[in-house]
Amino acid sequence: HTRIQLDRLPKAFDGFRVVQLSDVHHGPFSSTEQIEQAVETANRLKPDIVALTGDYISKERQYAAPCAEMLGRLKARYGVYAVLGNHDHWVDAPLLTDLFRAEGITVLINEGMHFEKDGAAFWLCGVDDTMVGLEDLSLALAGARSDEMKLLLAHNPVVLRRAARASVDLILSGHTHGGQVAIRGERSASGKVRRRLLKGLGRQGNTQIYVNRGLGTVVLPIRYGCPPEISLLELRSASD
Repeated sequence: HTRIQLDRLPKAFDGFRVVQLSDVHHGPFSSTEQIEQAVETANRLKPDIVALTGDYISKERQYAAPCAEMLGRLKARYGVYAVLGNHDHWVDAPLLTDLFRAEGITVLINEGMHFEKDGAAFWLCGVDDTMVGLEDLSLALAGARSDEMKLLLAHNPVVLRRAARASVDLILSGHTHGGQVAIRGERSASGKVRRRLLKGLGRQGNTQIYVNRGLGTVVLPIRYGCPPEISLLELRSASD
């Protein structure tokens, strides 16, 4: 549970609850029981929206339909929104996109929208995956007003610098698995915070980013010092 203060968040959205899931990696290393438990936990948190930030399947297309069906059980007051990750593209991104949309999940592919509530709005958008060369941040922000708050879903946190230059207020990302095996501490021997952001809340200028540790694993079915994560992000207005 992380509270994030945003200078441009409209007062009507103060306390807005975003539940983020990432890097499910349904495949040989990820059981249906684990995903179903995550969905049940997310629903108990009573989110306003659910943000899914990529890498839902691994290895084979056969995992796409079961994964979509399980994530289709997510419930949020204002809907479930998703972007794609590199593993989704390596398996079958068009199939997964169609399956998600059939389950009522809004898949944002270099696009955005004015998200409205009680007469106020912010810009909610998502980019396609950077690693496969399909990210288009300018297209995702097309239509946004320069002065409104912008919330970006992006699988890969490498987008941070470009998003900061584009005045994005908050990015939700995954991809890193928090390191998956965390042997080194978050600070170096000299006490400095390590430069690469692998997990949690970070900032560049006026742009904040939250990097979710994810649920699944890749390469080996091992996590050490880096448990799987369901993020409850509570957005707070600076005017509160």
